[in-house]
Amino acid sequence: MADQSDVRRIALALPGVSEAADHFAFAVRNGAKEKNFAWTWHERVVPKKPRVARPDVLAVRVASQQEKEMLLAADQEKFFTEPHYNGFPAVLVRLPAMGAGELAELITDAWRCQAPRALAESFEAARRR
Repeated sequence: MADQSDVRRIALALPGVSEAADHFAFAVRNGAKEKNFAWTWHERVVPKKPRVARPDVLAVRVASQQEKEMLLAADQEKFFTEPHYNGFPAVLVRLPAMGAGELAELITDAWRCQAPRALAESFEAARRR
């Protein structure tokens, strides 16, 4: 059973990661831009009203639409999406349904999607040692 403290620990252990100052989100600098790879989902509870942060649900980047569809088909207890994310390479994750190892793999893969190639390659090389 994972929560935001697990997400923070895993994300901040990756190279080049920063946490947003004003909301729960993690990014890696790629060139001149900070690229988000994991953030809290905001649910539209009441139509035409602001979305509400859901600390038990994490949005994470995925490499492709095919990977997104594969995750969604693999386990609907853990993964879902909503119309706001249609056509966008991200999946929504129910944190309480995730184990620590699975969450670490998911966040690391999301980081890889946004990290500069050289940083990702050096990270992988260090992991193999």
